[in-house]
Amino acid sequence: MHRIAVALTIAAAAASSSAADARPTLKVAARAIEPGELMVVTVTTPGEATSVSVSAFGRRVGAYKTGDRRYEAPVGIDLDQAAGEYSLAAEVAAGAGVSTVSRTIAVRPKTFRTRVLRVDPGFVNPPPEVLERIERENRLLTEVYANSDPARLWSAPFVRPVPQAANSAFGTRSIFNGEPRSPHAGTDFLSPAGTRVKAPNAGRVVVARDLFFSGNTVVIDHGLGLFSLLAHLSRIDVHEGDPIERGALVGLVGATGRVTGPHLHWAVRAGDARVNALSVLALLGGPAAAP
Repeated sequence: MHRIAVALTIAAAAASSSAADARPTLKVAARAIEPGELMVVTVTTPGEATSVSVSAFGRRVGAYKTGDRRYEAPVGIDLDQAAGEYSLAAEVAAGAGVSTVSRTIAVRPKTFRTRVLRVDPGFVNPPPEVLERIERENRLLTEVYANSDPARLWSAPFVRPVPQAANSAFGTRSIFNGEPRSPHAGTDFLSPAGTRVKAPNAGRVVVARDLFFSGNTVVIDHGLGLFSLLAHLSRIDVHEGDPIERGALVGLVGATGRVTGPHLHWAVRAGDARVNALSVLALLGGPAAAP
């Protein structure tokens, strides 16, 4: 697997050199330990394990096996995560019991730029008759993100959903029509209308419908808390509940929802963390996918 990431290695020292005292080790790969970034945590176990999980920022992620006594877990640092020191821990279950290892990681501060946009006033201050719809859609997404498949549903590297360049506006603080709004939690790709949008990786389609703010939207559950949201489509070519393979047609680029023009908005969730899709390509993508 290709990674253009800066690696931070955190090794757990063994209490003694005997096999009985051997402990798991942790290794963290990331572009940077900053808000909005994905980390891939590698756990090497001293022996065969029945299950491995990683915990950080109050969230636990299951790890998948990638080699002999080697496991990996995707851990997100949320867009709004405060800078500071945090505990990173791994729990390894084996026939002899459960062993743990933990270390401290330092999240560095990051300042995001501000963008000023003009959009339809109805998308800045929605009329009362659509507020119930917005609340219902927010509840839908909250429930979807809370119920990811516990297994990894992908095996191949992640790929770009469109061939065009990304305008990495992730994390930008947005001012719509002069009013501050939530930060931009996705990455925009400068794709013309009608461009084919492909699934970034395998998984299951959990949302495929028109949403007020994001327009025609598809959400794919890749498992282990990892989700892709593809928004503003002009056409949706999948159905909720469908299994989907990497590279399969999801729909076409459009300009539905709150937009200023045609483009693809790709947002990624890793657990509860909103992370930059470009960090996913860097950590979990192949050489051609890395930005």
